[in-house]
Amino acid sequence: MRRHRLAAIIRKETLQISRDLPSLLITVAMPLLLMLAFGYGVRFDVKNLPVYVYDREGSQRSQDFLTRFQASEYFDVVKTVDRYPALVDALDAGACRLALVIPGDFSRQLNSGGPVSVQALIDATDNNTANVAVSYSEAVVQSYNRQIQLEWLERHGRTGLQPVLRVETRTWFNEDLESTANIVPGVVAIIMAVIGSFLTSLTIAREWERGTMEQLVSTPVTPLELMIGKLVPYFAIGLLDTVLCAALAIWWFEVPFRGAWSVFFLSCTLFLIVVLSLGYVVSVVAKTQLAASQVALIATFLPAFLLSGFIYPIGQMPAVIQAITHIIPARYFMTIIRDIFLKGTPLPLLLDDLLALALFATILTIVATRAFHKKLS
Repeated sequence: MRRHRLAAIIRKETLQISRDLPSLLITVAMPLLLMLAFGYGVRFDVKNLPVYVYDREGSQRSQDFLTRFQASEYFDVVKTVDRYPALVDALDAGACRLALVIPGDFSRQLNSGGPVSVQALIDATDNNTANVAVSYSEAVVQSYNRQIQLEWLERHGRTGLQPVLRVETRTWFNEDLESTANIVPGVVAIIMAVIGSFLTSLTIAREWERGTMEQLVSTPVTPLELMIGKLVPYFAIGLLDTVLCAALAIWWFEVPFRGAWSVFFLSCTLFLIVVLSLGYVVSVVAKTQLAASQVALIATFLPAFLLSGFIYPIGQMPAVIQAITHIIPARYFMTIIRDIFLKGTPLPLLLDDLLALALFATILTIVATRAFHKKLS
């Protein structure tokens, strides 16, 4: 490998990038847009669910029970109706996600110590929201139920009783249980995969379309020098976008960063090598920029989005799909970057995933080097 030839290829590619305004805009605008779109648009937090109520009793007891729902950050009692069909109409129209029906003998049954049934109607068109609504509703009811039991015991002279078993929960790594803290670090991996493969997929294809491939073939530049020279500028752009995304995650979305920057940049370097090499191979095979960009997006964005654990937990996927995820490099990088951000996991505990990325980087680098042949056929 000759340094002057390598430097010439790097300089040539840098000049092409600087003169390609759309590509420059993509490198800056796309990371920002994706971070904002995913950071604000993709949320799994279920809060302020609209609730309609049909209180058939209208007593102080029933109002006290409803206050528990109103006080919860997960529910918002927006309206009280005076007939049952109004609840059905509200659910059909999507005006509420949860409807409560309090029976007419609510207070009498509570005072007698007997069981009381409160009907809850839940819109389950979104099963995730419905499951969360059921869980939160049960938690509110159980809290109110404990209060009623204590009041009943006090009325009957049995005070000072304490529950035998009590669970004290303490959340680690994502103390506020905000989905943003889980999503935003994953967006960094998605952006790196898309930007890296998309831009490098245009490198060789651009030479074919502009008719400059003959000049490259006639030079003494080796395939390895050509690949490295073509990818170095995009590697620098990828690192710049990574820093930009990490800065947005930390200072704009306030996602905690508890790991070491050295481990972060090591994993980013390995993943960039993977996606850049993949994009380069696509560029060599596709021959046209349109085809290369489409193939690159399909080969990187969809697997990174669907099979990396970004949206769907890998452990909940069918066994066959779980096996397929082992050949998706984004799976390992997604685990690494979330552990670095939220857990501050040290390097020794990330070695398995880092070695997997290093293996993918080695294989794809070899494939990329041998994919280009200095001939015009």
